[in-house]
Amino acid sequence: MARKVTLFTGQWADLPIETMCEMAADMGYDGLELATWGDHFDVDKAAKSKKYCADHRALLAKYGLGCWSISTHLQGQLVCDPNTDARSDQFAPASVAGDAEAKRKWAVKTMKNAARAAKNFGVKVVNGFTGSSIWHMVYNFPPASQAEIQGGFDYFAKMWTPILDVFKTNKIKFALEVHPTEIAFDIHSTRHALAAIKNHSAFGFNFDPSHLFWQGVDPVKFIQAFPKKIFHVHMKDAAMQLDGESGVLGSHLDLGDPRCGWMFRSLGHGEVDFEGIIRALNTIKYKGPLSVEWEDAGMDRVEGAIEACDFVRAVDFTPSDIAFDGQFDK
Repeated sequence: MARKVTLFTGQWADLPIETMCEMAADMGYDGLELATWGDHFDVDKAAKSKKYCADHRALLAKYGLGCWSISTHLQGQLVCDPNTDARSDQFAPASVAGDAEAKRKWAVKTMKNAARAAKNFGVKVVNGFTGSSIWHMVYNFPPASQAEIQGGFDYFAKMWTPILDVFKTNKIKFALEVHPTEIAFDIHSTRHALAAIKNHSAFGFNFDPSHLFWQGVDPVKFIQAFPKKIFHVHMKDAAMQLDGESGVLGSHLDLGDPRCGWMFRSLGHGEVDFEGIIRALNTIKYKGPLSVEWEDAGMDRVEGAIEACDFVRAVDFTPSDIAFDGQFDK
């Protein structure tokens, strides 16, 4: 199937946007999924200025590239995150550093602007995170009551419904990347999140199999569980490397430390069943881009991104439009 193959620029935000465009074109990509940090895409400017959006489109076109989504992972995280330590200061302007509620207020405003920016820029999907006020309760000790857990989902609905309403008004979809530290991180919590926001029409998912895989969740089952809510797809691989000393919780090691119990891998170098995923995407008739989120601590990123582009094109086969034995019905 001729789905567009794009490269998510989140892991490349250290590079100027034009350098990124030139590199992606040389690597063979059809387009970019633009991160809204670094200088890749400014949602506040794009929400106000159609010229800013037109200039970005012109830059992409100069290198033969398109764009079908933008991503707001860092800003979205601060909407429901407790924001009580310095880790999240790096995601927001210095003027709100150290102030949990100021960071949250900034994030809510920015996410609403993301919907307006997407409309001006001509994309239909904004990917990102939601944050979670109850992630620290994921292991139930000290014991948390179901009322306390429900309170976290209620808070998510309170914070995100007004944002999603702006998305709906602008005819834009928000695609949560289901992921540890978010309100939805597996199939059960995803169902709970959907119920909390009454299955809001603007809310769906950026399907990323890597985060499901290392938790032991079947990525294909996720697609089957939410076929009408897959708004965007990340192509990202992972591998288990449990050695009897490490576990799936990360051991308080840095991501990429070879002692970790699992590791993100360049596409084709891990254990994710991408054939099963493509078959499932074909079944639900997903026609959006397949966006490479390249992460592999053990490989050069340029070499890996080139190889990943080729991998996606090879694995993205077209479904049959006839029954396999239809030729006998004559």
